Amino acid sequence: MPLPKPEPGLVISYAYLWRHEHNKGKKEGRKTRPCVIVLAVEDMGGEEVVTVAPITHAPPDDPACALEVPIKVKRHLGLDDKRSWVVLDEVNQFTWPGYDLRPVPSSRTRYHYGFIPPKLFEKIKAGLLDLFLARRGKMTRRD
Repeated sequence: MPLPKPEPGLVISYAYLWRHEHNKGKKEGRKTRPCVIVLAVEDMGGEEVVTVAPITHAPPDDPACALEVPIKVKRHLGLDDKRSWVVLDEVNQFTWPGYDLRPVPSSRTRYHYGFIPPKLFEKIKAGLLDLFLARRGKMTRRD
């Protein structure tokens, strides 16, 4: 199966590198997790640059920095039934497809779970924008 086209709202399987891990000198994410593509743009050289926000089971320390994923959406994506949040105050950015795109756990050839519903994606975008405009967001460049 070919790689999916990187589009905002698509949830991919990705070895996310947390900012605190990056700050300790780590180069690789410890674990593969679902991540939402929040931005996909073509750079001046014609390459696709993708920004992703991680989905985690860990409850946020600050509720303003995450958005809970409804169970109905998790089931639609084929994720587990445990509570999960999209982290809004940190993202990874990389040139598509990058080195850290991984097959979803149930497949060797599929790299995405599906799309977040548009209304939820709009909330994710708004939350990210608010935090980054307030200079509370952090981006880790992965290339």
